[in-house]
Amino acid sequence: MRTVTATTAAVTAALAAGAASVAAGRLASDAALKASPGRPLPTEPRLTVHGTAAGQVTLTRDLAALRPGRYGLAGDGSHAVVGPVLTGAQHPADTVVRRLEGVTHGTLAPGDRAWLTANLYVGTPRTALGLDHTDVEIPGDLGPLPGWFLPGPRGTWIIAVHGLGTTREHAMNLLGLLHRLEFPTLALAYRGDAGAPRQSDGLRHFGESEWHDLDAAVRYALAHGARRVVLLGWSTGATMALRTAAWSAHRDRIAGLVLDSPVLDWQTTLRALAAARRTPGVLLPLAVRAAQGRTGLSAAGAVGPDRLAVPALVVHGPADTVAPWRLSRRFADAHPRLVAFHTVPHAPHGAMWNADPAAYEEALRRFLTPLA
Repeated sequence: MRTVTATTAAVTAALAAGAASVAAGRLASDAALKASPGRPLPTEPRLTVHGTAAGQVTLTRDLAALRPGRYGLAGDGSHAVVGPVLTGAQHPADTVVRRLEGVTHGTLAPGDRAWLTANLYVGTPRTALGLDHTDVEIPGDLGPLPGWFLPGPRGTWIIAVHGLGTTREHAMNLLGLLHRLEFPTLALAYRGDAGAPRQSDGLRHFGESEWHDLDAAVRYALAHGARRVVLLGWSTGATMALRTAAWSAHRDRIAGLVLDSPVLDWQTTLRALAAARRTPGVLLPLAVRAAQGRTGLSAAGAVGPDRLAVPALVVHGPADTVAPWRLSRRFADAHPRLVAFHTVPHAPHGAMWNADPAAYEEALRRFLTPLA
């Protein structure tokens, strides 16, 4: 009797431990699968606003606060634009002073919590940049997809698609340049974004299913006058671009790809985001398995670089803790005749333009000019 009782207790304990592990893996996978557009990724620290003055904002001293370049500074109900660190400003040793270029909406008050974001602009191309655009609806597999269309005289369209933690507002960082270069541009919102249909499971799929929405945008562009298209994607948007270039029925009309901080191995990115939420290392494999079970993601994890057949500009940097720079470097090395590789130091995931706008725009101009 004692043996039976002990065995039953052991089995019960094992089942409970297994259930707890499954639950823990599922919770850890949420860091990526439920990444909300416009909200910070777990890798992005919250900073405290210590004060503002004429053209200055003082923030908690952190590696993030010391990044070079221009960023949005987003809080709950506020958004501002900050420029470089002001090295000559007087401040306590535990703070950093950056140039405050303007407050878009809301207020910045001492004690407010905020984070740096790649979205320098908020609103629409018209309200944020003064650029005329048309709100369009793109017929997608799950329903209509909202988009901004900015006209231009060239026959090659740019289709821009955001990635993890951002919205189509991210594309506005480059719309001024693309307008000056006279490229028609379509900035896409896709499944899971505000105003777009949701996937049945309500989860992000690292581009493995979302690429169908980018393919729908390609069909829309070709039906509305585009002779060819260039796909410009950040993060998982870059993954979507790679998949579309490989599998679209219209891939022969894709002239090139611009891949910013591409997620080339979703398992590596999921582990990074889960670890940033302080998930113990022993649970990270469970997070990967949970993601596969919840979404049907490929166990292989990586986007096959052997499928690349068009010119690509890859923009990435070694400071990216979400999508490893080494994978982009390997991707570029595998295709020396097709891939131009532009390295940006000290830039976080998806913010290569923010760290050095001038160099980024020059690399993009050189890449796009022959494709026009």
